[in-house]
Amino acid sequence: MSRNHTFFDLAQSSDSEPRHPLYTPEERVRRDKSVWTLIQGILAPIQFFVFLVSLALVLRYLITGNGLDVANMSVVVKTFTLYTIMVTGCIWEKAVFGCYLFAPAFYWEDVFSMLVLALHTAYIYALYTGALTPQQLMYLVLAAYATYIINATQFVLKLRAARLDFAAQVERARLRNQGVAA
Repeated sequence: MSRNHTFFDLAQSSDSEPRHPLYTPEERVRRDKSVWTLIQGILAPIQFFVFLVSLALVLRYLITGNGLDVANMSVVVKTFTLYTIMVTGCIWEKAVFGCYLFAPAFYWEDVFSMLVLALHTAYIYALYTGALTPQQLMYLVLAAYATYIINATQFVLKLRAARLDFAAQVERARLRNQGVAA
């Protein structure tokens, strides 16, 4: 049976139908030993902070008409942090699951990440070529940021599911050690 969880499967839990764990025991060991796990754990909150600052600057421009240059610079910085976390995330996925992208455990997060990357890249292209007006650029950024929030939520739910899976595995092992059927 596939371990390819959907976004909604992770938010649901059924006592009668346990879901497959996110990580096999071997993958969990590789995840815990990988320096890339720490790097992702550092980069994710940095990217979120950069996003919040940039979002405030973009909204300030849209509301007041002031600060276009600083808003654009903030989006470029946000895009750079996105590219960085995507590259390091691919390396992490290879270290843990054996493939750079689309590991079954993170398939849908990776698919949606492609949309996030596409919208951020479209912004960079439009900024560089002048293909959009400043206001159109900012609306494109808002679309990119909306997809980023959805994608970040996917990953947070996935991390929560992994913690719940691990806690359930520990509890089953504890019960087995006590001679209780799990």
